[in-house]
Amino acid sequence: MSSSYTVEIESAVPAPRLFKAAILDWHNLAPKIATDKIVSAAPVEGDGNVGSIRQFNFAPGLPFSFVKERLDFLDIEKCEAKSTLVEGGGIGVHIESASTHIKVEPKAGGSVVKVTGTSKPLPGVDVAGESEKAKAAFTGLIKGCEAYLVANPDAYN
Repeated sequence: MSSSYTVEIESAVPAPRLFKAAILDWHNLAPKIATDKIVSAAPVEGDGNVGSIRQFNFAPGLPFSFVKERLDFLDIEKCEAKSTLVEGGGIGVHIESASTHIKVEPKAGGSVVKVTGTSKPLPGVDVAGESEKAKAAFTGLIKGCEAYLVANPDAYN
């Protein structure tokens, strides 16, 4: 049985700029602004288009040491992306599969980030509370990125 969550995060940053920073270039930006969580990140396969895989390595003390995600869908003009977890992050330990759909939409004075995550736990694994943790993580990611972009108005234009 799959479980899913949805979260909407409002931002003062325009959609295209936030999408570039928080989604397209997150592997470069995250280790700079989320140093307590992400120690390094890099593409491991592909050129950033659909099918590309990137790896995020996490700080000690977090629930897992790394994740690898594959980009399954990308529409830069519509600020929309879908990705699938392919390794790490509990794959094979707690969950069978996990995917995320992110869309950054324009809104007066900024944008709204809509995130839908879906996961399929392994049989017998209780994932109660994981949706709330995922929502909090995405909200923190977007708010951290927003703070960086507000403080650096020339970045990602």
